[in-house]
Amino acid sequence: MGTASADDRRLSDLRNGLIRLHKALLDSERAVYERDVERVASAGRMLQLVMNDPYFAWLHKLSELIVAIDERLDADEPAEAEDTGRFVGEARSLLVPAENGGDFGRGYYAALQRDPDVVIAHGRMMSVLNGLG
Repeated sequence: MGTASADDRRLSDLRNGLIRLHKALLDSERAVYERDVERVASAGRMLQLVMNDPYFAWLHKLSELIVAIDERLDADEPAEAEDTGRFVGEARSLLVPAENGGDFGRGYYAALQRDPDVVIAHGRMMSVLNGLG
């Protein structure tokens, strides 16, 4: 891997913020799933559910964005401003709660309505995005 650039650091900041938000959303969805469907007995079972159960499918877009950023950060060449700008734009477009939006927007809206921890994580993520321009 080449020398880390300022844009590598900015992408890392974006990635880390998205990871924290993703965790808050997973924790929130798990609590609802356990209340409404069944108890999740292990981390392995939770991983299976997140990957394969339609209940958690709305989170895949966020997971895919994180993976794409990871792949860019793992590339041989340092990230450039256009990489950072593209990923910041994708995050801004995705992280729009919408009661009548697409799958992610609706799921995100519902999580924000029911869980103060998600509201806090959202606020922190918006601060990260604002700091990235």
